Amino acid sequence: MLKQKLQQKLLQKLSPQQIQMIKLLEIPTLQIEQRIKKELEENPALEEGSEEDDDVAVMEDEEEQYEDNDKDQEEFTLDDYIEEDEIPEYRLQTNNYSKEDEKRSEIPFSVGSTFQEHLEAQLSLRDLTDKQKILGEYILGNIDEDGYLRRELVNIVDDLAFLQNLSTTEKELEEVLEIIQDLDPPGVGARTLRECLLIQLAIKDRTEHSLRTAYTVIDLYFDEFSKRHYDKITAKMGITESQLKAVIDEILKLNPKPGSLFSDSFNRSSQPIIPDFILEHNEGGFDLHLNSRNLPELRLNSTYNEMLQSYVRDKGQKKEMKEAVMFVKQKIDSARWFIDAIRQRQNTLLLTMNAILKYQEEYFIDGDETKLRPMILKDVAEMTGLDISTVSRVANSKYIQTHFGILPLKYFFSEGLQTDSGEEVSTREIKRILQDCIENEEKRRPLTDERLTEILQEKGYQIARRTVAKYREQLNIPVARLRREI
Repeated sequence: MLKQKLQQKLLQKLSPQQIQMIKLLEIPTLQIEQRIKKELEENPALEEGSEEDDDVAVMEDEEEQYEDNDKDQEEFTLDDYIEEDEIPEYRLQTNNYSKEDEKRSEIPFSVGSTFQEHLEAQLSLRDLTDKQKILGEYILGNIDEDGYLRRELVNIVDDLAFLQNLSTTEKELEEVLEIIQDLDPPGVGARTLRECLLIQLAIKDRTEHSLRTAYTVIDLYFDEFSKRHYDKITAKMGITESQLKAVIDEILKLNPKPGSLFSDSFNRSSQPIIPDFILEHNEGGFDLHLNSRNLPELRLNSTYNEMLQSYVRDKGQKKEMKEAVMFVKQKIDSARWFIDAIRQRQNTLLLTMNAILKYQEEYFIDGDETKLRPMILKDVAEMTGLDISTVSRVANSKYIQTHFGILPLKYFFSEGLQTDSGEEVSTREIKRILQDCIENEEKRRPLTDERLTEILQEKGYQIARRTVAKYREQLNIPVARLRREI
């Protein structure tokens, strides 16, 4: 049975300008430089340079004068140039954004070749048939940034049949994959960690006893090795504990993610860290300012502004001037909005960072991590009067340069925990103690989560074992069994 009813809902709909303001707030210094440069190139009503307050006041007075004159004669406005069905697009949405902009903003600023191109260049030097080249390129397209082929060959056979109308077999793909697994870096194209390590061991000189034994351990006893059941390996292979230790040392020299070295190097060169804030500490206190090294001052192009005023004064030719007026008005509105949006962005950034500085003032004096107070987004939002989502956007992807290093703003946020004395401490301090305990533990008998919990409780931190396990995982530290060494 169908029922109809009326329901009221309160919905908040953001205007295109608000959406653009949010996007400007999110992007870091390097991208805002590119964004301003793009706007200067596309909008002739916007130009570099400072605009004196007196000039602005004069301009506003002149505009008011024109408006008063118009009202005295007749209720004439710029809208009289434009029919209702000819409302220009700039009235409905800002011309400062397009889908193409979104695509461009996702493209990393980079120099050099990618991991994929690195592999393709090597494969092109191999003696392959036309079909093998197609198969090889498709396999390379399925290799992830760690250097692994995660997709099953049988599925690639189906892909090629449906997508490229190319018939092949798993055997043909396996032959091409073997060629790819001979490329640099060693281990690339592996489907499992075991295969990755075996590929790297296979190209080493296995005349050495430890390397031969290492290959056997990974080949036949990989499950026992990954679970660190070393006693089972020594028993099955009939080797001593010291011999196994030499084997483990050789295996630890291998790279479990062959693509990571290339990817890390590429990312470091393609995404330099440019601080958004610069904080200087002196005897008088702190001096915080935005990093505006390449950010030009913006102002309206006076020629365009005078042109618009001229059009408004000369009402007699309004039909002939309609298109020109629409164009000039659009560009000036867009330029004004962009100037205001950049100013608002800068003010919001400074307001947020000043609040963080005030909240964590003791830490910023010398960078002592133990002096970091527990702080969440809500704390800063309450200090600034900003929305929590706005604070989150400022903190994301932004960096500050201090006298003790460059740090991401997210570094200053952490939850709190109470000690026996009722003092609130940052969870970062708890993690630091955990890391110290694990770094100094006896490797033959690693500390369990239960024992770590006891140690923290002995130090006065009221914490549960499951919380210790959560912090340990956040530090990317495995469980005690997997940390055991011989």
